[in-house]
Amino acid sequence: MKKCLIVGKPNVGKTLFLIRFGEYLGLQNIKINHMDSSGRIQQRQYTIESAKKALSSSEPFQTESLQSIELEIPILKGKKKVEIIDSSGLIDGIHQNVIIRRGMAQTLSAMKESDIILHMIDISSYGTHHLINGLGKTDYQLAQYGLRKEGYVILANKTDLLESKSKIIQLQKEFPQHYVIPVSALTGQGFDEVKTYVSRRI
Repeated sequence: MKKCLIVGKPNVGKTLFLIRFGEYLGLQNIKINHMDSSGRIQQRQYTIESAKKALSSSEPFQTESLQSIELEIPILKGKKKVEIIDSSGLIDGIHQNVIIRRGMAQTLSAMKESDIILHMIDISSYGTHHLINGLGKTDYQLAQYGLRKEGYVILANKTDLLESKSKIIQLQKEFPQHYVIPVSALTGQGFDEVKTYVSRRI
């Protein structure tokens, strides 16, 4: 089964995207595999709404380790399974909290093992004229890594908060070698395009 990893800085919407994408593909209840830094896996079952409340937060570093769901994606007349993996937020520099550092190390290790990488950026958090200056080293390093990865795509999240497409256009100009999909983890905008991208690579 192919692995699809969601990466990005804290609070860009990775966990909400994981839950809502499962809902978009027809799940009413969601089984999430939580993997701690030692590799132990614990499976928990949630409704979509309880998963949002328990796992998604406006506070940074709510996700301290990898957590994943297995999904079936329709392909032609059949379906293929893929593991979608949510990860701990990555930051520039070294975090003081050892648990968060372990979570980030786990994320970096998972990048090497994943077949597809969904690099999520909160496009709404940057000023109209300062988007590029606000991206930071982490996003540029992920994009650089993506040049060596066939299944790498940028998800410009929180497009529901944008008044125009100017930030999307700026992001596409900044990363001309990469495919950029505008999405909203909250509303489901762009999910069709993400499904198509993933289905072609599993």
